[in-house]
Amino acid sequence: MTVHYSCLSVGPMDNNAYLLDDGAGHLGLIDAAAEPQRLLRWLAGRELDWVVTTHRHEDHIGALAQIVARTGARALCGAPDAGSIEGRTGVRCEPVWTGDHIGIGAAQLEVIGLVGHTPGSIALVAPGTPTTLFTGDSLFPGGLGKTAGPQQFASLFAGVTTTLFDRFPDDTVVAPGHGAATTLGAERPSLEQWRRRGW
Repeated sequence: MTVHYSCLSVGPMDNNAYLLDDGAGHLGLIDAAAEPQRLLRWLAGRELDWVVTTHRHEDHIGALAQIVARTGARALCGAPDAGSIEGRTGVRCEPVWTGDHIGIGAAQLEVIGLVGHTPGSIALVAPGTPTTLFTGDSLFPGGLGKTAGPQQFASLFAGVTTTLFDRFPDDTVVAPGHGAATTLGAERPSLEQWRRRGW
């Protein structure tokens, strides 16, 4: 079953919030980053099943508490980031990690943990033709997300390579946490360059 999505750029860092729709009335939101009133208007009174936070950084959680309070939606995030998100937002997220699935109607989104940008960063795999990967700040057009040092970069590079590039075909869409979408095919030729430069 294909899951359709739309994107809204919010906040001073132009964060991408993604609204997923299974076509049968079930909605999910990825990254309630900022501007809760705009996000609520975007919902247009429709019921929201859940909000997934891709990682714990401040620019991705600014509207989380208000969206959850106003909609009653479930909140989910990568298990290693859950404590930090709760501490700063008051929202207790259901922890998810690699191998877990998040339902949206009859469809299932697969969770992939990507340690490096933060300890609990996650990507979501949405079914469809082509497949779409919601990568948060772990993968962008032109490179990986910022890491704190060589160890974190090595972890993120290995995770992105083995769980995304080695697994999914070139037409797979990458929907990142900021900026325009890309495809794995467009980015694949640059993997070795990214590895050599270390960012």
